[in-house]
Amino acid sequence: MLTASVGVMAYNEERNIGKLLEALVCQNLTNVELRQIFVVSSGSTDRTDAIAADWASREPRIELIRQESREGKASAINLFLERADADVFVLESGDTLPAPDCVEELLAPFADSEVGMTGARPVPVDDPGTFMGFVVHMLWRLHHCLALRTPKLGEMVAFRSFVRAIPVNTAVDEASIEAIVIDRGQELRYAPDAIVYNKGPDSVRDFLKQRRRIYAGHLWLEKEQSYEVSTKKVGGIFRVLLDDLEWKPRTVLWTVGGIFLETVGRFLGVVDYRVLKKNPYTWDVAESTKDLDAAPEGGGAGRPTNAGRGPAAGGAG
Repeated sequence: MLTASVGVMAYNEERNIGKLLEALVCQNLTNVELRQIFVVSSGSTDRTDAIAADWASREPRIELIRQESREGKASAINLFLERADADVFVLESGDTLPAPDCVEELLAPFADSEVGMTGARPVPVDDPGTFMGFVVHMLWRLHHCLALRTPKLGEMVAFRSFVRAIPVNTAVDEASIEAIVIDRGQELRYAPDAIVYNKGPDSVRDFLKQRRRIYAGHLWLEKEQSYEVSTKKVGGIFRVLLDDLEWKPRTVLWTVGGIFLETVGRFLGVVDYRVLKKNPYTWDVAESTKDLDAAPEGGGAGRPTNAGRGPAAGGAG
């Protein structure tokens, strides 16, 4: 039986941290022992620490690690890696929510000794009937389709315990771990049945804030770790997009709008990294990504619908 330590990275997550910890404690597990759950709270100024401490007082597997100020997500992850003790480490953002069998499905591929890292399938709770909700679903749907071909892992990942630290100034922590695992000679594996719910930006401002930071982080990753993520290759993205596109007027119009926003976000990321020499490893939070109230009760027992076609099926980003 595999043992697992989970690290939850949190900053001002009072709206979600209690639901997230409940979802982790109540995971359906058969072949996994969930040994530890660390909440690393980086400079939180709301009730995140109080809620996590209350859970820790009632559940011995939970421990709160307080970081006095925000020093970047990678710094928080390294605090978790210093304390974790298990066969496999799991990273989850504090603004996500795992389905009841997510951890079991996420760790199942480790039965293959060649697998060094796995990634869950992020499913957004955004309303696909709005423009921004449509764009978020479209991006995560593309992410899903691309990851089925060439793993691109994010939002909730698991990796073998030989990863004991990551570069402190990376803005794309999961991709940095991918690079370490590949360099070790191990394989990446996407786990599409491991469902984790997230919330995308509901404004153009927050969308561009998030996408430019991610793209600048990918440029940093190429230079510092000589690693390129699969979603950076535009040709493959367009092929998947055209394969799944529903040729309806609104769908086509909103798809073009989403492509435009992603292009602007990538352009701004290039400007940030190459011109302004910014490396946004401590980033300005997109507040609209924090509200997971639309997620299924208890972390969600269901599966994404319309899995075959259309942006509303789930994801890419």
